[in-house]
Amino acid sequence: MFDPKQLDELTRRVADALPPGFSDIQGDVKKNLRAAMQATFAKLDLVTREEFEVQSAVLQRTREKLEALEACVTDLEKQIKG
Repeated sequence: MFDPKQLDELTRRVADALPPGFSDIQGDVKKNLRAAMQATFAKLDLVTREEFEVQSAVLQRTREKLEALEACVTDLEKQIKG
């Protein structure tokens, strides 16, 4: 799902962007914001970067095999025609 380190970094950035008067409630804001973001991301149909990369590699191999098969079919069609 979503990398906890990235979620912590995003939460920290948002909390740090709060005006100075909010520094006393910054800890609560971080905690609540992190929980809200985590709940939102959990509802989304997200994949990790690693999962995305694996599926991209699978798709690339599939495309290469398809291209090779298309070339073979083309050669066989040429042989049949004469």
